[in-house]
Amino acid sequence: MHADLVGLGAVLLLAALVARGARRLGLPSVPCYMLVGILLGPGTPGPVLIEHPEDLSVLAALGLVLLLFHLGVEFPLEQVVGGGRRLFLAAACYIGLNITAGLVFGFSLGWGGAEALVVAGALGISSSAIATKLLIELRRLTNAETPVILGIIVIEDLFLAFYLALLSPVLSGADSLGALAGHIALSFGFLVALFAVARWGARAVGGLIGSREDELLAVAAIGLAVLVAGVSDEVGVSDAIGALMVGLVVSRTRFRERVERIVLPLRDVLATVFFVAFGLTIDVGDLGGVAVPALLAVVVTVLTNVTAGVLAARLFGFNQRGAANIGLTVLARGEFSLILVTLAIAAGLDERLGPFVALYVLLLAVTAPLLAAGSRYLARVMPDRLLRSDWTYVREETISTSCTHLDQIRVTDTDAVSCAGCEELGTDWVQLRLCTTCGHVGCCDDSPHQHSRRHAEEARHPVIQSAEPGEDWRFCFVDDTLVRAPMGRSRDKG
Repeated sequence: MHADLVGLGAVLLLAALVARGARRLGLPSVPCYMLVGILLGPGTPGPVLIEHPEDLSVLAALGLVLLLFHLGVEFPLEQVVGGGRRLFLAAACYIGLNITAGLVFGFSLGWGGAEALVVAGALGISSSAIATKLLIELRRLTNAETPVILGIIVIEDLFLAFYLALLSPVLSGADSLGALAGHIALSFGFLVALFAVARWGARAVGGLIGSREDELLAVAAIGLAVLVAGVSDEVGVSDAIGALMVGLVVSRTRFRERVERIVLPLRDVLATVFFVAFGLTIDVGDLGGVAVPALLAVVVTVLTNVTAGVLAARLFGFNQRGAANIGLTVLARGEFSLILVTLAIAAGLDERLGPFVALYVLLLAVTAPLLAAGSRYLARVMPDRLLRSDWTYVREETISTSCTHLDQIRVTDTDAVSCAGCEELGTDWVQLRLCTTCGHVGCCDDSPHQHSRRHAEEARHPVIQSAEPGEDWRFCFVDDTLVRAPMGRSRDKG
């Protein structure tokens, strides 16, 4: 017993340290937890801190329940409803493309129909935690496309409940079409019942768990979540569905914000146990056999995400940069992919699913933040006709909030045809930018010396204007936003 505590404590501490280092590099923490489990588990040569991963099964199950429960509690239903038809259509395009591509890819592996459904979910549902973290770290929370990204993430979370309800009967191994239909009806009936409780029984649930003391509220709320998850599992519906749906019920009570706050630390700790425990079950010897399928799955995911980003940009009138930001920000896969494959492994499906999804998630954990940060490079090669055939776009920038320095625009034209700073240094430039405060002309950010930006920082002149023929857009360095030009066809960076 003491040895088990030492191993668990050491693994969690190492997971935290590795994740802290990864965050400094701009990488997400979830794959780090999984990686620590892989490296220190019995399937990897070297030190083994936990010999029997099954000893963590109860803690890992609690982590899964709290992860889904907290997701339900914080689910912003009003944001989804208020997003309008275009948001639902954009989310449907994203989910449909990714799930369909994942399903086709799953069948192409030849592992079986149930396995293909798991692969479709693992490839089709992005990590809301990683995507939100990227928006914060890349300072894109105020970008024009960000509400669309957040809306897609939220609708994906809701879709997850229905997908789990569909998948649970398949994983239960129904031996006939009638039995399968019965299981599906039971799963969706359970969902409808919990939706009804959320709609009409929130006050009663609030009275059941409510307390002025945080301690008692936490115990009652978590007890309710675990109870409903257990009942869900007993009736043949995934415990993950039960946890998510009871979270939605609690979100309709007046205790929502307190429950969200007090459950969060316990969720983070036990969810870490869940991810570590998953890693502990992976044998590194199995990763080589799924390396090629995992790499191909990453390529498929990138292609479908970019396509979905373009479709969403067309719906909302964004430019190439907006399309690239949408597609690449929601590229990462994480907690939901691992949840699905954990259910599949528990149901006795193909053993290759675990290593495949593990390697797939790890690969995207590294590539997704890098691709999202470099979305401007993708924007440069997107032709205008993908978004609107009769429109000229400023493709490498994106809009955010309104500029607060319009009063400093005094110069709007120039006869300069070169960058004086580059000429003095004897170097070339890419494009020219005009300072709208004093008329200084310097090279753009893609040029080696970025004289326009350097001038703006030194002189504190915030707004520049393109000095290229046929372009009339302006950009504010301080507010990091495009400034709408009063005339011309060039679109507003969004």
